[in-house]
Amino acid sequence: MKILFVCLGNICRSPMAEAIFQHKIEEFGWENKVETDSAGTAAYHIGERPDHRTLQVLESNNIFTSHRARQVSANDDEEFDHIIAMDSSNQADLKQKFRTTNILMMRDYDEGHAGAAVPDPYYGDLSDFEEVYQILDRSIDAFIQREIKPFFHAS
Repeated sequence: MKILFVCLGNICRSPMAEAIFQHKIEEFGWENKVETDSAGTAAYHIGERPDHRTLQVLESNNIFTSHRARQVSANDDEEFDHIIAMDSSNQADLKQKFRTTNILMMRDYDEGHAGAAVPDPYYGDLSDFEEVYQILDRSIDAFIQREIKPFFHAS
């Protein structure tokens, strides 16, 4: 199974989601069964490391990443089983680019917040990045419970 997390520039929300998801998958011992990546709909930061505040929040939670920003590519819709957008703007961009129905919203897995955006912390401060971490952490937990665990129990 392959999961792609997508935001605008691929230096804040989506690499944080990718790192949290990978960390959780490793805790389940599924790192050889589930692959993850992240990308941006825009080409602003290609090749860059995640924002230093993203790295700081991840490291404070003992999660580390070597990710480098990339833009969504033409074959990502064929490559990934689930594409998860961080907000409706990115979801709309992805739906325009791809002819697939597997483009989900991250907060559709955050109880009581279906359809809501994961806020972009880029212009905020460290507390905004910490808030995004909390949103992603609980949303990814629910995603794993609803989408990943049943997949492995059914196979």
